[in-house]
Amino acid sequence: MRRTHKWMALLCAAVLAAALLSACAPKDTALTPAQAKESLAALLTKVNVSELAPRMDIGDAGIANPADELPDIANYPLSVTGAGAVNVEIIASTEKAGSGLDGWLNLIAERFNKAGFTVGDRRASVSIRPIASGLATEFITSGKYVPPAFSPTNELWAEMLTASGVPFEQVETRLAGNTAGILMSKKAYADYTAKYGAVTLSGVLGAVLDGNLLLGYTNPYASSTGLNILTAMLQAFDPADPLSPEAVEKLQAFQQQVPPVAYTTAQMRESAKRGVLDAMIMEYQAYSVEPTLSDFVFTPFGVRHDNPVYTLGKITAEQKAALQLFIDYCKTPEAQADAVRYGFNKLDDFAGDPLNLSGAQLYAAQKVWKENKDGGQPVVAVFVADTSGSMDGTPIKELKSSLVNAAQYIGEGNYIGLVSYADDVYVNLPVGEFSGKQKAYFTGAVKDLYAGGGTATYDAVLEGLRLLLEAKETMPTAKLMLFVLSDGVQNRGYSLEQITPVAQGLGIPIHTIGYGSGADMTGLAALSSVNEASSTKADESNVVYNLRNIFNSQI
Repeated sequence: MRRTHKWMALLCAAVLAAALLSACAPKDTALTPAQAKESLAALLTKVNVSELAPRMDIGDAGIANPADELPDIANYPLSVTGAGAVNVEIIASTEKAGSGLDGWLNLIAERFNKAGFTVGDRRASVSIRPIASGLATEFITSGKYVPPAFSPTNELWAEMLTASGVPFEQVETRLAGNTAGILMSKKAYADYTAKYGAVTLSGVLGAVLDGNLLLGYTNPYASSTGLNILTAMLQAFDPADPLSPEAVEKLQAFQQQVPPVAYTTAQMRESAKRGVLDAMIMEYQAYSVEPTLSDFVFTPFGVRHDNPVYTLGKITAEQKAALQLFIDYCKTPEAQADAVRYGFNKLDDFAGDPLNLSGAQLYAAQKVWKENKDGGQPVVAVFVADTSGSMDGTPIKELKSSLVNAAQYIGEGNYIGLVSYADDVYVNLPVGEFSGKQKAYFTGAVKDLYAGGGTATYDAVLEGLRLLLEAKETMPTAKLMLFVLSDGVQNRGYSLEQITPVAQGLGIPIHTIGYGSGADMTGLAALSSVNEASSTKADESNVVYNLRNIFNSQI
């Protein structure tokens, strides 16, 4: 059935929306939600929308082997390459093995490799591979890639290795000192201390539950700080049993008062800089080297992030000896002074909280969070898929396979719809509860997508927003979100500038995922930034993993 939205009522809405956007109102005046809804209806009078009949497909339950979901290790190249006869590779967390002021370990490794250390009469060296601790743990537990040595951010990940049956040996408890913490804007800090006194985790949780503090944090499936705050919260909610019904009930109440987790620390930091958040969770090292956060006050919490080192797999005796030489080199006064310069070793008076949860309990905590992250409220998500000619070939193939697989990570009780677009816009699947039947329809609708034609991205965004608002009429407490999957090239219909006031007024987060090697992420990132949502580049080898992580954290 074809709809053109050209009813008399909507023409009246068009007149009203035009008046709202005319010179009669200040150009910098934001639309209210009601005004944005009326303007949306007006804009849709010029959008052709067809409703397609979906078919059921129950033949694909997604990727069964977790290792197959992970990216190729080649996506995470070495930051330092050792050339010694005895070389040991270390997968290291990115706050110490990344680039710029996150590159302390790289600096020390380069010096070590030039210093001429030997094991017996053979030259010793190290190679460094920077990977976030959560993803590195998945590489190791799945068996897809097991390095000789692993230096995560904190000890929580080692507990998860134990729970997964991975043998390892701890050879160092601390390469460089660090801690997670709560950052508050100076205004929020002043307001908080006036009402609650000293900043403590229990006090912060109370302020959030009272509706007096807007706190942001990162995905506990992928982020060390996110996992740290989750476990600390559960222990604060019920010290005797952090996974008890009482703790879960308080977590659910807490989640009703916070925004969806940030996909990355950078996304959360940008939200804080814009004044969207009162407080956020971050490591001290990242806070200390970021000048834009100078107006925030840092208070440490949780287990320490002291960068332990573990040996794994089939590491040889010579490699162990070379690794110990490197660890000793990292602990020299000169190397530790450099660590201070890079933001480490600053809060040594904070002893940290004890680790009271086993690896099995940490996995259970992640599952509890996944099931309760929406505060007991349903999520309504509409996927907007680009099926234009530029998506033909690998991009559309990746889009379809990643969506079908990631569907298994959509939480029960949520509501899902699918829109696609080329020259025109199509509703492939109306919003419905994601039961087995709806999942089968979703799978069939995704598999039936094909590429061809122009690219009316923002027309489709408008229709996706309309479907979300329609669903909210029957579920007023639902959390709404839109996902745009595209190569970022728009050449038909409305522009981003034309729809931005509507999107801003409605306040619905619009997450974007870029497909294809030539994906234009600039436009997609701009669309996501309208309402502080995530924008992710899905390369061929990591598209399934990226989409799975987004679904885990958002739906």
